[in-house]
Amino acid sequence: MELQQRLYELRRKAGLSQEGLADLVGVSRQAVQKWEAGTSKPDLDNLAALAGYFQVSLDYLITGKEPERVPPPPSTTVIHHYYRPCFEYKSKRTLFGLPLVHINCGYGLRWARGILAVGNVATGVFAFGGVSAGLFSLGGVALGLLLALGGVALGAIAIGAVAAGLLAWGGVVLGWLSVGGVAKGVYAMGGVAAGSRVAMGGLASAPLAIGAAAEGARTFLVTEHGLDPNQLEAAVAALREACAGAPGWVADFLCFFLQHI
Repeated sequence: MELQQRLYELRRKAGLSQEGLADLVGVSRQAVQKWEAGTSKPDLDNLAALAGYFQVSLDYLITGKEPERVPPPPSTTVIHHYYRPCFEYKSKRTLFGLPLVHINCGYGLRWARGILAVGNVATGVFAFGGVSAGLFSLGGVALGLLLALGGVALGAIAIGAVAAGLLAWGGVVLGWLSVGGVAKGVYAMGGVAAGSRVAMGGLASAPLAIGAAAEGARTFLVTEHGLDPNQLEAAVAALREACAGAPGWVADFLCFFLQHI
Protein backbone atom coordinates (compact mmCIF):
# COMPACT_ATOMS: atom_id res chain seq x y z
CA MET A 1 0.00 0.00 0.00
CA GLU A 2 1.41 3.34 -1.10
CA LEU A 3 1.34 6.64 0.76
CA GLN A 4 -1.67 7.91 -1.25
CA GLN A 5 -3.66 4.78 -0.41
CA ARG A 6 -2.85 5.01 3.31
CA LEU A 7 -3.81 8.65 3.33
CA TYR A 8 -7.09 7.83 1.57
CA GLU A 9 -7.91 5.02 4.03
CA LEU A 10 -7.10 7.15 7.06
CA ARG A 11 -9.29 9.99 5.78
CA ARG A 12 -12.24 7.67 5.12
CA LYS A 13 -11.95 6.05 8.55
CA ALA A 14 -11.96 9.49 10.12
CA GLY A 15 -15.12 10.42 8.12
CA LEU A 16 -13.52 13.42 6.50
CA SER A 17 -13.93 14.86 3.02
CA GLN A 18 -10.92 16.04 1.06
CA GLU A 19 -12.01 19.59 1.76
CA GLY A 20 -12.39 18.89 5.46
CA LEU A 21 -8.89 17.37 5.68
CA ALA A 22 -7.48 20.30 3.71
CA ASP A 23 -8.94 22.77 6.22
CA LEU A 24 -7.48 20.82 9.16
CA VAL A 25 -4.00 20.68 7.66
CA GLY A 26 -4.11 24.20 6.23
CA VAL A 27 -3.81 23.40 2.50
CA SER A 28 -6.15 23.53 -0.50
CA ARG A 29 -8.55 20.74 -1.44
CA GLN A 30 -6.60 20.33 -4.69
CA ALA A 31 -3.42 19.59 -2.70
CA VAL A 32 -5.18 16.78 -0.82
CA GLN A 33 -6.61 15.49 -4.10
CA LYS A 34 -3.09 15.35 -5.64
CA TRP A 35 -1.74 13.54 -2.56
CA GLU A 36 -4.38 10.83 -2.82
CA ALA A 37 -3.90 10.62 -6.60
CA GLY A 38 -0.14 10.19 -6.15
CA THR A 39 0.76 13.10 -8.42
CA SER A 40 2.40 14.95 -5.51
CA LYS A 41 3.47 14.26 -1.96
CA PRO A 42 3.05 16.30 1.22
CA ASP A 43 6.12 18.04 2.53
CA LEU A 44 7.59 17.23 5.95
CA ASP A 45 5.49 19.80 7.79
CA ASN A 46 2.30 18.48 6.23
CA LEU A 47 3.33 14.87 6.93
CA ALA A 48 3.86 15.76 10.59
CA ALA A 49 0.45 17.49 10.71
CA LEU A 50 -1.28 14.49 9.09
CA ALA A 51 0.46 11.99 11.42
CA GLY A 52 -0.51 14.08 14.42
CA TYR A 53 -4.15 14.33 13.39
CA PHE A 54 -4.58 10.64 12.54
CA GLN A 55 -2.47 9.66 15.56
CA VAL A 56 -0.06 7.47 13.65
CA SER A 57 3.71 7.57 13.42
CA LEU A 58 5.54 9.18 10.51
CA ASP A 59 7.10 5.77 9.83
CA TYR A 60 3.68 4.23 9.35
CA LEU A 61 2.40 7.13 7.25
CA ILE A 62 5.40 7.03 4.89
CA THR A 63 6.38 3.34 4.81
CA GLY A 64 3.35 1.60 6.25
CA LYS A 65 5.48 0.02 9.01
CA GLU A 66 5.56 0.89 12.66
CA PRO A 67 9.05 1.17 14.18
CA GLU A 68 10.18 -1.84 16.13
CA ARG A 69 9.64 -1.35 19.80
CA VAL A 70 12.62 -2.29 21.93
CA PRO A 71 11.33 -4.01 25.05
CA PRO A 72 12.45 -2.34 28.27
CA PRO A 73 15.28 -4.10 30.06
CA PRO A 74 14.06 -6.58 32.66
CA SER A 75 13.89 -5.14 36.12
CA THR A 76 16.68 -6.19 38.40
CA THR A 77 15.78 -7.48 41.82
CA VAL A 78 18.52 -6.92 44.36
CA ILE A 79 18.50 -9.40 47.20
CA HIS A 80 20.64 -8.50 50.19
CA HIS A 81 21.94 -11.43 52.15
CA TYR A 82 22.92 -10.27 55.59
CA TYR A 83 25.17 -13.02 56.83
CA ARG A 84 25.39 -13.16 60.57
CA PRO A 85 28.25 -15.47 61.39
CA CYS A 86 27.91 -17.88 64.26
CA PHE A 87 29.56 -21.08 65.39
CA GLU A 88 28.37 -23.75 67.77
CA TYR A 89 30.00 -26.97 68.89
CA LYS A 90 28.71 -29.27 71.61
CA SER A 91 30.56 -32.42 72.56
CA LYS A 92 28.58 -35.64 72.81
CA ARG A 93 30.27 -36.66 76.03
CA THR A 94 28.70 -35.21 79.16
CA LEU A 95 29.46 -34.90 82.85
CA PHE A 96 26.74 -34.22 85.42
CA GLY A 97 24.34 -33.74 82.51
CA LEU A 98 26.49 -31.01 80.91
CA PRO A 99 28.53 -31.42 77.72
CA LEU A 100 32.25 -31.52 78.36
CA VAL A 101 32.71 -28.70 75.81
CA HIS A 102 30.12 -26.25 74.53
CA ILE A 103 31.18 -23.41 72.22
CA ASN A 104 28.45 -21.03 71.07
CA CYS A 105 29.69 -17.76 69.56
CA GLY A 106 28.30 -15.33 67.00
CA TYR A 107 25.70 -12.64 66.44
CA GLY A 108 23.08 -12.10 69.13
CA LEU A 109 22.63 -13.86 72.45
CA ARG A 110 24.62 -17.10 72.18
CA TRP A 111 24.60 -19.03 75.46
CA ALA A 112 27.13 -21.75 76.09
CA ARG A 113 26.64 -24.21 78.97
CA GLY A 114 29.14 -26.94 79.67
CA ILE A 115 32.06 -28.06 81.77
CA LEU A 116 34.14 -25.91 79.43
CA ALA A 117 31.86 -23.16 78.08
CA VAL A 118 32.82 -20.52 75.51
CA GLY A 119 30.15 -18.11 74.24
CA ASN A 120 28.70 -14.65 74.26
CA VAL A 121 27.17 -15.75 77.56
CA ALA A 122 28.91 -18.69 79.22
CA THR A 123 28.20 -20.76 82.32
CA GLY A 124 30.28 -23.72 83.36
CA VAL A 125 33.12 -24.96 85.50
CA PHE A 126 35.46 -23.10 83.13
CA ALA A 127 33.57 -20.22 81.51
CA PHE A 128 34.87 -17.80 78.87
CA GLY A 129 32.62 -15.16 77.33
CA GLY A 130 31.30 -11.63 77.22
CA VAL A 131 29.35 -12.50 80.36
CA SER A 132 30.67 -15.55 82.18
CA ALA A 133 29.91 -17.40 85.39
CA GLY A 134 31.64 -20.48 86.69
CA LEU A 135 34.19 -21.96 89.03
CA PHE A 136 36.83 -20.26 86.86
CA SER A 137 35.57 -17.47 84.61
CA LEU A 138 37.04 -15.05 82.11
CA GLY A 139 35.02 -12.36 80.33
CA GLY A 140 33.88 -8.78 80.04
CA VAL A 141 31.75 -9.40 83.11
CA ALA A 142 33.05 -12.40 85.06
CA LEU A 143 31.65 -14.17 88.10
CA GLY A 144 33.84 -16.96 89.46
CA LEU A 145 33.53 -18.99 92.61
CA LEU A 146 37.30 -19.38 92.71
CA LEU A 147 38.84 -17.17 90.02
CA ALA A 148 37.32 -14.35 87.97
CA LEU A 149 39.16 -12.28 85.35
CA GLY A 150 37.37 -9.57 83.41
CA GLY A 151 36.49 -5.93 82.95
CA VAL A 152 34.17 -6.38 85.91
CA ALA A 153 35.17 -9.35 88.06
CA LEU A 154 33.60 -10.92 91.13
CA GLY A 155 35.08 -14.00 92.72
CA ALA A 156 37.16 -15.47 95.51
CA ILE A 157 40.15 -14.25 93.50
CA ALA A 158 39.08 -11.35 91.27
CA ILE A 159 41.22 -9.53 88.73
CA GLY A 160 39.70 -6.76 86.62
CA ALA A 161 39.21 -3.08 85.95
CA VAL A 162 36.57 -3.26 88.68
CA ALA A 163 37.12 -6.23 90.97
CA ALA A 164 35.52 -7.51 94.15
CA GLY A 165 36.61 -10.65 95.96
CA LEU A 166 38.43 -12.23 98.80
CA LEU A 167 41.63 -11.37 96.94
CA ALA A 168 41.06 -8.51 94.48
CA TRP A 169 43.39 -6.89 92.00
CA GLY A 170 42.50 -4.14 89.51
CA GLY A 171 41.70 -0.51 88.87
CA VAL A 172 38.99 -0.19 91.48
CA VAL A 173 38.97 -3.06 93.93
CA LEU A 174 37.15 -4.24 97.01
CA GLY A 175 38.35 -7.28 98.89
CA TRP A 176 39.78 -8.79 102.04
CA LEU A 177 43.21 -8.34 100.46
CA SER A 178 42.98 -5.73 97.69
CA VAL A 179 45.57 -4.25 95.35
CA GLY A 180 44.66 -1.59 92.81
CA GLY A 181 44.45 2.02 91.73
CA VAL A 182 41.73 2.58 94.29
CA ALA A 183 41.68 -0.20 96.89
CA LYS A 184 39.52 -0.91 99.91
CA GLY A 185 39.68 -3.92 102.17
CA VAL A 186 41.02 -5.34 105.39
CA TYR A 187 44.49 -5.13 103.83
CA ALA A 188 44.63 -2.58 101.00
CA MET A 189 47.42 -1.43 98.72
CA GLY A 190 47.17 1.09 95.90
CA GLY A 191 47.30 4.66 94.71
CA VAL A 192 44.46 5.39 97.12
CA ALA A 193 44.10 2.71 99.78
CA ALA A 194 41.72 2.36 102.72
CA GLY A 195 41.97 -0.64 105.03
CA SER A 196 40.37 -1.75 108.25
CA ARG A 197 43.81 -2.95 109.43
CA VAL A 198 46.53 -2.01 106.95
CA ALA A 199 46.74 0.45 104.05
CA MET A 200 49.77 1.14 101.88
CA GLY A 201 50.04 3.48 98.91
CA GLY A 202 50.17 7.05 97.73
CA LEU A 203 47.29 8.00 99.98
CA ALA A 204 46.72 5.51 102.80
CA SER A 205 44.11 5.43 105.53
CA ALA A 206 44.00 2.62 108.11
CA PRO A 207 44.96 1.86 111.74
CA LEU A 208 48.37 1.09 110.24
CA ALA A 209 48.95 3.43 107.30
CA ILE A 210 52.10 3.52 105.20
CA GLY A 211 52.38 5.95 102.30
CA ALA A 212 53.30 9.36 100.91
CA ALA A 213 50.23 10.69 102.72
CA ALA A 214 49.18 8.45 105.61
CA GLU A 215 46.38 8.73 108.13
CA GLY A 216 45.83 6.31 111.02
CA ALA A 217 46.59 5.33 114.58
CA ARG A 218 50.11 4.45 113.47
CA THR A 219 51.65 5.93 110.35
CA PHE A 220 54.84 5.69 108.34
CA LEU A 221 55.47 8.45 105.80
CA VAL A 222 57.29 7.30 102.70
CA THR A 223 59.45 9.91 100.96
CA GLU A 224 60.60 9.81 97.37
CA HIS A 225 63.68 7.94 98.62
CA GLY A 226 61.57 5.37 100.47
CA LEU A 227 61.96 4.46 104.13
CA ASP A 228 65.32 4.56 105.84
CA PRO A 229 66.56 1.24 107.27
CA ASN A 230 65.33 1.96 110.80
CA GLN A 231 61.88 3.02 109.59
CA LEU A 232 61.70 0.00 107.29
CA GLU A 233 62.53 -2.38 110.12
CA ALA A 234 59.91 -0.75 112.34
CA ALA A 235 57.30 -0.83 109.55
CA VAL A 236 57.94 -4.54 108.88
CA ALA A 237 57.52 -5.30 112.58
CA ALA A 238 54.29 -3.26 112.64
CA LEU A 239 52.99 -5.10 109.57
CA ARG A 240 53.61 -8.52 111.07
CA GLU A 241 51.89 -7.43 114.24
CA ALA A 242 48.87 -6.09 112.28
CA CYS A 243 48.66 -9.41 110.37
CA ALA A 244 48.45 -11.52 113.51
CA GLY A 245 45.73 -14.12 112.96
CA ALA A 246 46.00 -13.93 109.15
CA PRO A 247 47.76 -16.61 107.08
CA GLY A 248 51.53 -16.18 107.16
CA TRP A 249 51.75 -15.48 103.44
CA VAL A 250 49.71 -12.30 103.90
CA ALA A 251 52.39 -10.71 106.09
CA ASP A 252 55.09 -11.91 103.68
CA PHE A 253 53.21 -10.39 100.73
CA LEU A 254 52.72 -7.04 102.48
CA CYS A 255 56.34 -6.90 103.57
CA PHE A 256 57.47 -7.61 100.02
CA PHE A 257 55.16 -4.86 98.78
CA LEU A 258 56.51 -2.48 101.44
CA GLN A 259 60.10 -3.05 100.44
CA HIS A 260 59.32 -2.11 96.82
CA ILE A 261 57.22 1.03 97.21
